[in-house]
Amino acid sequence: MLSSFAVQFLNGLAGASALFLVAAGLSLIFGVSRIVNFAHGSLYMIGLYVACTAAQAFGKGPAGFWGAVLVAAFVGAALGAAIEIAVLRRIYRAPELFQLLATFAVVLLLRDAALYLWGPEDILGPKAPGLEGAIEILGRAFPAYDLLLIAIGPAVLAALWLLLARTRFGLLVRAATQDREMVAALGVDQKWLFTGVFALGSALAALGGALQMPREPANLGLDLVAIGEAFVVVVVGGMGSIPGAYLAALLIAEIKALCYGIGTVNVLGTSVAFSKLTLVAEFLVMAAVLVWRPWGLLGRAQAAVRAPGPPEPPLRPIGRGASVALAALVVALAFLPLAARGYPYLTVLAIDILIAVLFAASLHFIMGPGGMPSFGHAAYFGLGAYGAALLVKGLGAPMEAALLLAPLAALAGALVFGWFAVRLSGVYLAMLTLAFAQIVWSAVFQWDEVTGGSNGLVGIWPSARFADRSAYYLLTLAIVVAGLALLRRVALSPFGYAMRAGRDSPLRAEASGIPVARVHWVGFALAGLACGYAGALFAFAKGTISPETISVGRSIDALVMVLLGGVQSLAGPIVGAATYTSLADTIMRATDYWRALLGLAILALVQLFPQGLAGGAARLAARLRERAR
Repeated sequence: MLSSFAVQFLNGLAGASALFLVAAGLSLIFGVSRIVNFAHGSLYMIGLYVACTAAQAFGKGPAGFWGAVLVAAFVGAALGAAIEIAVLRRIYRAPELFQLLATFAVVLLLRDAALYLWGPEDILGPKAPGLEGAIEILGRAFPAYDLLLIAIGPAVLAALWLLLARTRFGLLVRAATQDREMVAALGVDQKWLFTGVFALGSALAALGGALQMPREPANLGLDLVAIGEAFVVVVVGGMGSIPGAYLAALLIAEIKALCYGIGTVNVLGTSVAFSKLTLVAEFLVMAAVLVWRPWGLLGRAQAAVRAPGPPEPPLRPIGRGASVALAALVVALAFLPLAARGYPYLTVLAIDILIAVLFAASLHFIMGPGGMPSFGHAAYFGLGAYGAALLVKGLGAPMEAALLLAPLAALAGALVFGWFAVRLSGVYLAMLTLAFAQIVWSAVFQWDEVTGGSNGLVGIWPSARFADRSAYYLLTLAIVVAGLALLRRVALSPFGYAMRAGRDSPLRAEASGIPVARVHWVGFALAGLACGYAGALFAFAKGTISPETISVGRSIDALVMVLLGGVQSLAGPIVGAATYTSLADTIMRATDYWRALLGLAILALVQLFPQGLAGGAARLAARLRERAR
């Protein structure tokens, strides 16, 4: 038993080094630029691909293997610098969430670039020369290469400490982390400082990927996996803290190794599979740490400093003319099935767009008026979908009853998770929502007896009354319009203005008698309920659901829809969801490289409309009115 735990402890140390290399680069970038860089995981993936290719080209032997690792790090640095110069440097004055949208577009571009260069198949890298075998430790074999990884983590930590503490570049980095406006006032060229930090952080990510050559194959799914784990480590350790990142990497890696080593044990007559916790261990740790210490283990509260911009205009009810136009649009949409006769796919696409609109609008309700960004909104979408499926499949409930009751599961989840989430803010709040979503995903993925596990549930079809696709479209339209009307009514009510007050100035709002946490909690729950209806509609529209319904990718889709349309406008999520879903569907059917085209489209829209499509249209209309006067 002792030898088993010793080996698992060493496995944890090796895993911690791999986590730390990626997280350290992400922490550096955030500390200086305040950008939550979604593309960081893509650089890890590219580093592994480049290392595998370079190792094959350089041939066998230590020079070939370690030369490939160095080449991958240099490629990662160059790619990171290019991303900063070509994309991010142009939008540093844009809202932070739009910078996140730009980095997501880069993820799409790099994913398809890897698909084009290396193809869809996994690529295996060579073993490290001289380290192919194992070493006996307490009677158990342990990979020799993993011992090297254990040493690399502390070595990189020491090198970063020397760089940041003993060099002028490090001094500037630390100063920019504390007050980058003051650094600019002292005459430091922030542009090249940011470029250097991005290059260094990207090199660390690519190095982390390259060092995984003997341990895992290069594949196209590594980008989201790596960025998810890196975000967790950085947030648990404290945003911008390099020692915190290493401490968090050690904590998470050791807990995962311990859970895997324990396996299944009998507790009070019940078999408990600790090994299954490895899928979600890091998110359980993150949730616990953020609830206990909201700024991470070694972090501290800090706000991003932005150049002052024009105040956000108050939300106002739309005029009579706009109300008539909206009513006409709803009537026109009601007649769409007649116009789409002979084109049945158009009705299917319209259903998908309507569901996406309600999904995005529910997220916008907490992001816009509430100021609560969420990286895990798909949890409530999935709870609504699975709730509907289980009511129909497990209890034999009619579709109408399932549609009515299933969103209550999403409401319950939002009430529980929101109680903890609303006490945080910014990226910490967003990451806590991601943790909760991943916990839900893990439960759905592993609860085979109830949810069907990875296979999901099938045969979830509408009742006979709505079996016709046109009838189901009209039902979807009615529910979505009602949901949007409710969310808009609440946003324009005194409750909605109380949410905005808590968002803009929580201390002043509390002093005015507004219970900010309670107001945001109720708003969070209402958004979860609306999202649950979108999920229930989705289940009956597709007839089948799987854990993908709650995946990180679906949460990111909702985030992109909201940002694309514009956070500051109630019309933003509607425009963003319709645009994103239509673009994705059209491009997806046109080419295998649809992600790259979609990424280019998103980058173009971010450059042209930094306030989102709806915000850009509103500004254009205002300018036209001014000229007309």
